[in-house]
Amino acid sequence: MSKEGFTLWFTGWSGAGKTTIAMAIEEELKKRKMGYVQRLDGDLVREYLCHDLGFSKEDRNENIRRATFVAEMLSKNGVITLVSFISPYRSLREYARIRCHNFTEIYVKCDRDILIERDVKGLYKKALANEISEFTGISDPYEEPLNPELVLDTGKEEVSESVNKVIKYLYEEQLI
Repeated sequence: MSKEGFTLWFTGWSGAGKTTIAMAIEEELKKRKMGYVQRLDGDLVREYLCHDLGFSKEDRNENIRRATFVAEMLSKNGVITLVSFISPYRSLREYARIRCHNFTEIYVKCDRDILIERDVKGLYKKALANEISEFTGISDPYEEPLNPELVLDTGKEEVSESVNKVIKYLYEEQLI
């Protein structure tokens, strides 16, 4: 059982594996009976909590502010909170760090060429053809984390390796 709540904030480009890894960690923590676990996924939060927002810098910032508020409330009330958002701007990730209880930044890194090759949702193809504007990494910036607690390189690691790194970190930091 987890001693108290914490926030794992997964950041990285679209298609890097943030959601996949967060889902696998959620499953692992529940299997180990570590307490309440809640996953906040960028696509789902946009659909249900931030459907009024677009993809301008101001709207992206507001999206992250709203997600941070939810993560803050959950983590401060003992819930293990797994947040998977592109969250391209350092300033908003720092805002989340300040607000959320026991915050851990996890950079889900993957080379651009691999992401374009994977292109699960077909978004890179559209962005490269200028059919999508303000697409992170193509026509909008992604500010890499300067000092994340963990870096998961999904272009080189299997999902299980990334999950094991996170679980090991949680034990080392005595969060679980």
